[in-house]
Amino acid sequence: MYQLAASATAEIEIKKSRFIGLLYPLTTRAEARAILAGLRAQHPNAVHFCWVLMCDGDSGLDDDGEPSGTAARPMYNVLVHKDVFNVLAVVVRYWGGMKLGAGGLTRAYGQAISEAIKNAELLPVEAMCERRFVLQFADESSLRRYCEQQDVSVIDAQYGDAVTLLLKMKCSQVDVFTRAAFDLLRGALEDRSDPA
Repeated sequence: MYQLAASATAEIEIKKSRFIGLLYPLTTRAEARAILAGLRAQHPNAVHFCWVLMCDGDSGLDDDGEPSGTAARPMYNVLVHKDVFNVLAVVVRYWGGMKLGAGGLTRAYGQAISEAIKNAELLPVEAMCERRFVLQFADESSLRRYCEQQDVSVIDAQYGDAVTLLLKMKCSQVDVFTRAAFDLLRGALEDRSDPA
């Protein structure tokens, strides 16, 4: 899986219609809405703003008035084929006066995003895992400090007879992190993560 190092763009022209393919790294729908609003202001004469959002827990696509399945779906297919994630892909279309037909539109929208990907720097994304640990109240601050040092996020904390912390980390660091945390807390740590 890959993500963008920075935004990327490409422009193609087919039968006098301009297709501007744009890729933006992001992680939320709110960021996508802001980018789309900015593009609409920046390109007031464009006729379509077709987009695909693919990010953790939030995805979507919109043909923005083009015939169903001729714009966002081919854009989505390119992103899936290239294994790009945490991305907003937009194609801004300027009408050239000639109809392209469903096949022509499908090729144009897919090609605009393919060309933009060629101009993008892609970074590999490491898979993330969630782990649930139970520990004593007295040890919570030590484990939280260790999490900060290891770039591990505490995404939930529950308090009862003991502290239960839900942590998010790279899957590649789970074993080393768990052993080191166990040693740090002198064995007073219980991994209650769901088996994968």
